[in-house]
Amino acid sequence: MIANTANNQRPIFERPILETPFYESYKHLIQNDQYEEWSGYTTLASFANDGQEYFAVRNTCGVYDLCPMIKYDISGADAERYMNRLVTRNIKKMLPERVTYTVWCNDDGHVIEDGTVFRLAPTEFRLCCAERQIEWLLDSSIGYDVVITEVTQDIAALAVQGPISCNILKKMGFTGVEVLKPFQLGNFSLNGYDVMISRTGFTGDLGYELWIDAEHADDLWQALFKAGELFGIRMIGSLALDMLRIEAGLILVNVEYMSCFQTVRPNRARTPFELGLDWVVDMNKGHFIGRRALVAAQKNSLKRKLVGIDVDWNKQADGALLYDSKTCSRQIGEVTSALWSPTLKRNIALAYLDAPYYAGEKSMWAEVYLHRECQWERKVYECHVTPKPFYAPERKRLTPPEDL
Repeated sequence: MIANTANNQRPIFERPILETPFYESYKHLIQNDQYEEWSGYTTLASFANDGQEYFAVRNTCGVYDLCPMIKYDISGADAERYMNRLVTRNIKKMLPERVTYTVWCNDDGHVIEDGTVFRLAPTEFRLCCAERQIEWLLDSSIGYDVVITEVTQDIAALAVQGPISCNILKKMGFTGVEVLKPFQLGNFSLNGYDVMISRTGFTGDLGYELWIDAEHADDLWQALFKAGELFGIRMIGSLALDMLRIEAGLILVNVEYMSCFQTVRPNRARTPFELGLDWVVDMNKGHFIGRRALVAAQKNSLKRKLVGIDVDWNKQADGALLYDSKTCSRQIGEVTSALWSPTLKRNIALAYLDAPYYAGEKSMWAEVYLHRECQWERKVYECHVTPKPFYAPERKRLTPPEDL
């Protein structure tokens, strides 16, 4: 049994660029018109200053508009069996009102995308990801008694992140939100409507995500910013979010990897093992899509792997190529994401490295090009493999979080 949202099945050329349900609430805060498109929605790269927005999350509270996140509700008698076959995590181990991070693969064991699974009830799930996956979900559901519905436009969401995020939510009247553990969700009420709150986020910090029916978006936004006004709450854009997720060592589709359905070169698709996501693959749960290929991949040593590195310099190594010596004679990898971390005061990056260099036992060098005063300069600096996440504050794990 299958249900689709007709609006989201229209050809792409018939879809307008949409404004999120929160756009009218926060558009007066936009100062520099740095707009981006995400899944057909207008989003903000920055509201005013990406550095200030970054520090809002690390020191007070930052809010990110999650409405363009693609959301699928999956329900029915076979919902658990279907989800367990679809993704690499063991969904049977999930309790209701829990969230898990996972990936799903094609038959060759290559990653289609990563995302989060919410278990709303024993036979009800919500799958959230960055790009639309309806065709693959429907094809994979043949033979299962499930209903798959895209609810992207029906559900509005805000990510409320930072050390005082819990304080603000408690001030709004969400009593009990402080007892939510990481990757747990709860159902609350605000002004007569339901708010689902999950202790999740993409910043590597203490944070929550608020999920509501889109019709209540403005009321939630006004209540949130009224409660957080004295705490220095502010909206953030994708530039600040990218800085935060790099510090957290989190991957991003179309940056660290491309969906295997979009790659045109056969060696560009990635397995979960190459992405350093061995921990989200449960090979003991029984059959799932891509398992045979991943079993075969486990028998061979990885040719390359995504790791964290430190660069011994103060300029971030965006797009740098990595070599086995300072003479740059043999390339052994490349940087996918890079950041001079304002919090850590370190030059960090996510990078693919060939074997055996990703094990961290050999030295390597980054070739970085800088455009300064209308002239390109080439610099070569030593770098080292370092554990991820780069930044993991204790407050992210504390339950209940400390009152600040």
